[in-house]
Amino acid sequence: MERKIRILIAKPGLDGHDRGAKVVARALRDAGMEVIYIGIRNTPEQIVNSAIEEDVDVVGLSSLSGAHMHHFSRVMDLLRENDAEDISVIGGGIMPEEDQKELLKRGVKKIFGPGTRLDEIVRYVRELGRRTKS
Repeated sequence: MERKIRILIAKPGLDGHDRGAKVVARALRDAGMEVIYIGIRNTPEQIVNSAIEEDVDVVGLSSLSGAHMHHFSRVMDLLRENDAEDISVIGGGIMPEEDQKELLKRGVKKIFGPGTRLDEIVRYVRELGRRTKS
């Protein structure tokens, strides 16, 4: 039996708006993935430690606070420092296009903006999970 895709969903920093993250977490769970939701107000260190401890394939970060460049970049740095670059990172939230392009250059696989269809997110995470498991 094939192992389910494991994804950790987290809200870095002081951003307390987690409705979107919870909706995405539920959609991924309903699609048959193992979802670990660690909630709001996490540091990048907490997120990376949890991702490694939980042996996840993907980390999903949600940011609506404007601090996405710092938090997402720090998560990417910490994954590299911990030899955990095999964990893919995706993001969601409201951020300028130029910031999105820079985060993609730094290794974030994809950024989903407001209004993204849940089936699109599920499809993308499935593809990432397949790549990390092969």
